[in-house]
Amino acid sequence: MTYEEAKQALEANGQPQVLQFWEKLDAAAQAALLAQIETLDFAAIARMQEMLKQSGTPAAAAGAFEPAAVEIPEGDALAACVEQGEALLRAGKVAVLLVAGGQGSRLGYEGPKGAYPIGPITDAPLFWFHARKILGLDRTYNTHVPFYIMTSETNDAATRAHFEEHDYFGLPREDVFFFVQGMWPALTPEGKIILDKPGHIFMSPDGHGGTLAALDRSGALADMAKRGIEQVFFFQVDNPMVEIADPAFVGLHAAKGADMTLKVCLKRDAHEGMGVVVVRDGHFAMVEYSELSDEQMERTNPDGSLWLAYGSPAIHMFSYAFLKAEAERNMPLHLAHKKIAMVNAAGEVVKPEKPNGYKFEKFIFDVIPNAKQVFTLAFDRTQEFSPVKNAEGNDSPATAKRDIQTKWRAWLAEAGITLPEATPVEIDPAYALNAAQLKAKGLRIS
Repeated sequence: MTYEEAKQALEANGQPQVLQFWEKLDAAAQAALLAQIETLDFAAIARMQEMLKQSGTPAAAAGAFEPAAVEIPEGDALAACVEQGEALLRAGKVAVLLVAGGQGSRLGYEGPKGAYPIGPITDAPLFWFHARKILGLDRTYNTHVPFYIMTSETNDAATRAHFEEHDYFGLPREDVFFFVQGMWPALTPEGKIILDKPGHIFMSPDGHGGTLAALDRSGALADMAKRGIEQVFFFQVDNPMVEIADPAFVGLHAAKGADMTLKVCLKRDAHEGMGVVVVRDGHFAMVEYSELSDEQMERTNPDGSLWLAYGSPAIHMFSYAFLKAEAERNMPLHLAHKKIAMVNAAGEVVKPEKPNGYKFEKFIFDVIPNAKQVFTLAFDRTQEFSPVKNAEGNDSPATAKRDIQTKWRAWLAEAGITLPEATPVEIDPAYALNAAQLKAKGLRIS
């Protein structure tokens, strides 16, 4: 993009201030600014501006809703789901999609969150847990499960380097597809693009809902089509206990002919920060915990159980056809009023004392109302969910290591092996994906 092209585009869209310090920039800074301007989606910015105009009006009431029914297949029904899921895995019809754009700063770690060391013995990173489970699927079903990893501008290079350093954790390189999350500018209350330096537009990630557009833009959807993928397993990087593309989940989703299936688990308590899947006006939807009143969160059924008992940890199955269709839609926008450093008329960077601008995001669960068939599958969180979100307390490295070792110790016990509680345990998922596989190894204590 040339300066004249940039100037014309900005003026046509009411954003000429982006070039106000052009003459003061050196050649490298001018080139970098032009590269940023070229990425701007002015149609999306127009939607953001319209949303700002409406932001002062009262939010629409959430309306009446009921918690969504939960599937808990057992016996023959569970066996049928597993059989169908295994058949799809063997046929190479399943892909894995990981959202991994975050940094580990909240954990005191400088680098991609997926590179954070969590192995109880080896300090293996989160990425190791996920990649080795996929390798375990490859070996178990004599297949190739492609691994699509969404990074961000902040951590893309470091994530790729991390996989290189670890030789892709044993996965075939041709089966690992990195793609970068989209970035959006922040706007002033008047709808003007914010500069955080004289030659730089403040940008922030467009949210996990941006996964769909990024899949399309990067060629990942086309790659899935070329491979004949029918079902896509979606999860977030911070949960080392996730059961990736487990056959029961894959099979239930396929058997129901679902566009989207969500895993849900019993909440730790009424106020745990998890969204809930509901039915409103005949359509499925996700209600975030921040949108719930205390009364709704604490309401109980006649038997004393929570009315909104199940929460979503962002573990989903999508049909490929639904993902492709949704990638072509404009998703709803969500705004957040934030403190954003910005330059004043003199080109000086000013750090505000109160919120002065708006960031915009898309959320993946906003596709739910568009799905013709939606189901929720309940799972045991002690077996599949212990995220690494906080440095201390709940959902921390300490609790994740504790929970996953408890799971592994149970596997060993089924195999007839009991270890002292103080003995650390770590099992490579590529060696055994579950208790049955571990038991089949015929392990003995020497």
